[in-house]
Amino acid sequence: MPKLNMVQAINLGLSQEMERDETVLVLGEDVGVDGGVFRVTDGLLEKFGPSRVMDTPIAESAVMGTAVGMALAGLKPVGEMQFSGFSYLMIPQLEGHAARFRSRTHGRLTVPLVIRMPYGGGVRALEHHSESREATYAHFPGVKVVIPSGPRNARALITAAIRDPDPVVFMEPKRSYRAFREEVPAEPEVMEIGKARVVREGKDLTLVAWGAMMRPALHAAEEVEKKRGASVEVIDLLTISPMDSGTIAASVKKTGRCVVVQEAPRNLGISSEITARLNDEVLLYLEAPVKRVTGYDVVTPYFGRETMYLPTEGRIRRGIEETLDF
Repeated sequence: MPKLNMVQAINLGLSQEMERDETVLVLGEDVGVDGGVFRVTDGLLEKFGPSRVMDTPIAESAVMGTAVGMALAGLKPVGEMQFSGFSYLMIPQLEGHAARFRSRTHGRLTVPLVIRMPYGGGVRALEHHSESREATYAHFPGVKVVIPSGPRNARALITAAIRDPDPVVFMEPKRSYRAFREEVPAEPEVMEIGKARVVREGKDLTLVAWGAMMRPALHAAEEVEKKRGASVEVIDLLTISPMDSGTIAASVKKTGRCVVVQEAPRNLGISSEITARLNDEVLLYLEAPVKRVTGYDVVTPYFGRETMYLPTEGRIRRGIEETLDF
């Protein structure tokens, strides 16, 4: 079984779905000749030709609007926003049209499109290149938001996103693009959108994370176990919307404690939503308040101060220890 990084795994998923279904196509800024700014679409133009791999003008609203029209016409477009920080220009088309057509037509029309966007910090990028805005897109009814954490689930989730009948915002943590490799089987895999995964069993505390935060979260859980003997259960959220709060609640019901890690600023983030749902569903099982380990409520800083902004293994470990000691 070959070992791939996340870039290679997503590229494999795109290629396999384009081979399987001739209605699948790719469009976006520099996705063709240059293979994407991070080379995720590298080689697809040569393999499938310009009618299925289309370079577009620098106009995010046009990429999204064109994708909506294509989807309504029976195609399955996969659009790329070069960086998530530029994706806000597409929101009127996403929220005003793609998200609403199923409701608007009483189920007669769906919009099977995927919008891929590299997001998050940790790669020494410039302004508008390091934001983590998953909460923005999760707030739109009718839109699914997916965030892989590693190469294997990235390939399985991009496959699921392409096959989904509704619009999917597929957010790719660029810090994880080439950070590590995993075995990815040659045959296609499809994961269920809307399902979290318990990646580490434990009984004393539940640790929830997603995207690039999964690796420091897992390392922190291992360190706490070595240092204190505490058993930490780790959940990879994988889908932001629809959120699998059932898996989280079942875990917290068992452990009685929870820490949620998010790269985004704290204010009105996904960690707040998880906390609210736990209060709704398992409040009487909690032995301590839910702890949030997050980015700060400031504009994502330039790379000189980036490491002070991002949640680190040390900050996560302290959050776990404080919750255990409550």
